[in-house]
Amino acid sequence: MSDRYFALTVILEDTIREDDAKYIMDAIGMIKGVARVEPLLADPQAYWARMEARRELERKVWNVFREVPE
Repeated sequence: MSDRYFALTVILEDTIREDDAKYIMDAIGMIKGVARVEPLLADPQAYWARMEARRELERKVWNVFREVPE
């Protein structure tokens, strides 16, 4: 028995303008089985979450290089 999905999330590389996003949203909306496409606005909290994720990744990479082999 296979898993069944009810939603998929698309994350953009960077913020884009509303008029540019409309083309992407229209294209996704034309895919068979898509019931609704909803944009999420970029706000300070979204920027903070992105920066925090980047810092966490940098911290992990830095820790790999700091480890001294025995």
